[in-house]
Amino acid sequence: MAQSEMARLGQKLFGPPNYGTWDYTTGLYCEALIRLSETTRDPAFEKNAEATIGSFIGPDGQIATYETKHRPRPLAPSETPTPTPPPTDADILKQKVKVPYSLDEVESGVATLHLYEITHDERYHKAADILRHQLSVHPRIPEGGFWHKAIYPNQMWLDGLYMGEPFYAAYATHFNEPQDFDDISRQFTLIAAHTYDPASGLLYHGWDESKKEKWANPQTGASPSFWGRAIGWYAMALVDVIPLMPANHPARPVLLDLLGKVAAGIVKWQDPATGVWWQVTDQGARPHNYLEASSSSMFVYTLAKAVNLGYLPRSYLPAIHAGYQGIVHQFITASPDGASISLNHICKVAGLDNHRLGTFDYYTQKEPIVSNDLKGVGPFINAGIECQKLFPNETFAP
Repeated sequence: MAQSEMARLGQKLFGPPNYGTWDYTTGLYCEALIRLSETTRDPAFEKNAEATIGSFIGPDGQIATYETKHRPRPLAPSETPTPTPPPTDADILKQKVKVPYSLDEVESGVATLHLYEITHDERYHKAADILRHQLSVHPRIPEGGFWHKAIYPNQMWLDGLYMGEPFYAAYATHFNEPQDFDDISRQFTLIAAHTYDPASGLLYHGWDESKKEKWANPQTGASPSFWGRAIGWYAMALVDVIPLMPANHPARPVLLDLLGKVAAGIVKWQDPATGVWWQVTDQGARPHNYLEASSSSMFVYTLAKAVNLGYLPRSYLPAIHAGYQGIVHQFITASPDGASISLNHICKVAGLDNHRLGTFDYYTQKEPIVSNDLKGVGPFINAGIECQKLFPNETFAP
């Protein structure tokens, strides 16, 4: 899959003068390539990741497109600027982070820090510092949870846990800031307290602390459906962050307990006929629902890595085996000449706002289904790395 994707993409992900942007999908994919390079000892994957991430980062650590991607709309000639008071200390800090507070912009920091660890190139360190500054001033709800984006005030989404916490934890580990794990663990427990449903074992996609959004339950603030990939983002964040936590941190058992609950919910809703998972996780073969590749890959990666780390018992092996086999059989196709493979049936995108209300019909009928989206490719590569450790003699051939 990695070789196929590198051939398909070429330099399309590269920053200026190419057309790539500093984006969480690029970071997810590049981190998978770095992990694959470490597993196979093939430097080609790491070199591709470094060329991609490195194409955005200047000698001073400034990140191309991160700074300019979301600049405010310019004033029209007839408009008068609103007078502003003298800057506060917080305003001065914000000038270091020109992107307006999107957790999506932070995710690529994981690959950036990994490359710094490998290459010792200081520009990666400086870029990571910029992303860490964003977390210092990122807006939060009163209880301390990060808003998903500035354009989504008072909202936490499961997606945001993967976008922010693995980088936050990696930075704290690299630069010896263990006190940050108090804040990191709070993000996981806070959103789980408002989105986890004990009856299903699943988590709702998002939570509006204000309970004012059109999609929010007026009593709980939670969105109405269990979207597979959102649960996958949260699950992957847990299994990537826990290994970085100090062994004696009091929240470590809490996060391990959360991982166990999420894993049990994932397996509960695994499709018995195919081994994979549905777009709306708990709705099975309801009309318009479909088997979805990115969530299935995320779930297999999470379960397999958790077993490899000893966080889950080996009784999960049958579910993992069926899941990976199901992905290969349900979603993988080869090109006519056999030179490349594709991962199909990936939900392109989904979110929550006044037009995207988090309903079953929205998730199943309103967003495109695509092939080879990096939100599926990255987790599929990571799932393969972890399953190789568990099933070294299996081929899983389609």
